[in-house]
Amino acid sequence: MNRLLYSVLFHVGLPLLALRLWLRARKAPAYAQRIGERFSFGLPAMQRGGIWVHAVSVGESIAAAPMIQSLLARYPQLPITVTCMTPTGSERIKALFAGESRIQHCYLPYDLPWAAGRFLNHVQPRLGVIMETELWPNHIHQCAKRAIPVVLANARLSERSARGYGRFAKLTRPMLAEMSGLAVQTEIEAQRFRDLGARPECVEVTGSIKFDLSIDPQLLIRAADLREQWQSVQRPTWIAASTHAGEDETVLAAHRQLLISHPDALLILVPRHLERFNSVYDLCQQQGFETVRRSTAQPVTSTTSVLLGDTMGELLFLYAIADCAFVGGSLVANGGHNLLEPAALAKPVLSGPHLFNFLEIAALLRAAGALQEVSDAKGLAVAVQQLFDQPTKAQQMADAGLKVMHANQGALQRLLDMLARVAGL
Repeated sequence: MNRLLYSVLFHVGLPLLALRLWLRARKAPAYAQRIGERFSFGLPAMQRGGIWVHAVSVGESIAAAPMIQSLLARYPQLPITVTCMTPTGSERIKALFAGESRIQHCYLPYDLPWAAGRFLNHVQPRLGVIMETELWPNHIHQCAKRAIPVVLANARLSERSARGYGRFAKLTRPMLAEMSGLAVQTEIEAQRFRDLGARPECVEVTGSIKFDLSIDPQLLIRAADLREQWQSVQRPTWIAASTHAGEDETVLAAHRQLLISHPDALLILVPRHLERFNSVYDLCQQQGFETVRRSTAQPVTSTTSVLLGDTMGELLFLYAIADCAFVGGSLVANGGHNLLEPAALAKPVLSGPHLFNFLEIAALLRAAGALQEVSDAKGLAVAVQQLFDQPTKAQQMADAGLKVMHANQGALQRLLDMLARVAGL
């Protein structure tokens, strides 16, 4: 399939796209808003001639934040347009850069040639930066037509994804050949990009910028103060973060088992997607757990068993409150989520076995003794109980995680150097 056929099929599939938006809007009404932006209509007024950064959703937005902050500092004369595809990503971008006048934001239009062209004509960026693996043939081609260099930042490509791209070589090879730079996390992934058609001279192994996460000391102070307010400084507290459908039941079963040995234990449960907040709260109630919603600002008391993290932009803060962390998306075949956020906060890290989105990071943490994998509710309960009962082990895991973080930093600087070189900034 070449790009022309891809574009034709995309147009044919627009009714299905509309149906998908409608179905999503039933659970998350924000999907029914700003639809025009998805087709390059009604775009907000923007300063032109800056840098365009695309971060598809929440995780990519968080990963991109240090890079964007560095770009703001390096190039004080340039506006930065940050795009995403989801309402949760949009809210996260707004929260991350509130008050920053040079940050512009809208949804990235769908990958239709005319929509991509209208968007680029509206923004007229000097450089495009796409986070991780969000590859859109028409957007990249329209950039190439306008001599706008495009860099894939913090790029990763699993073996499974590479096979998928490889099945559409007539579409993939020209697209990758039009890219000006690929800042890839590992050499294995770099070779996959080369095999798929990326120009070898444009591919550079820079590492993962997620290792360059820095923690605001005030965050730790606020977390400690909140535990003081709850009178729970000594209370065993754990977090299950970024959970997906099918994981919450396992987490709650583990918590129920944990309460047998630690009846005062507190679980902070944070679903990955905001449209699941209500259903997960109902699940906690149905299973008999006294549950407080973080969004209500109600205090956690000695009888509270579960704190539902149903707010946006507070995940790092909630990690900081806990004594140990389970990272979701890993008990189901979703591929896992960022293991480095709790590690950067010196928390022992637990996960399920499905970590194909973070194989290298997981391998580093596992080899250092900073990550423990579990496969079911019983295993999760036992792992958390051991961390509660063996503070020396918990501290060793926390220290090991910090060492991995520090040993692998520097990717952000390498990425910034590539961007400057590619765009002539």
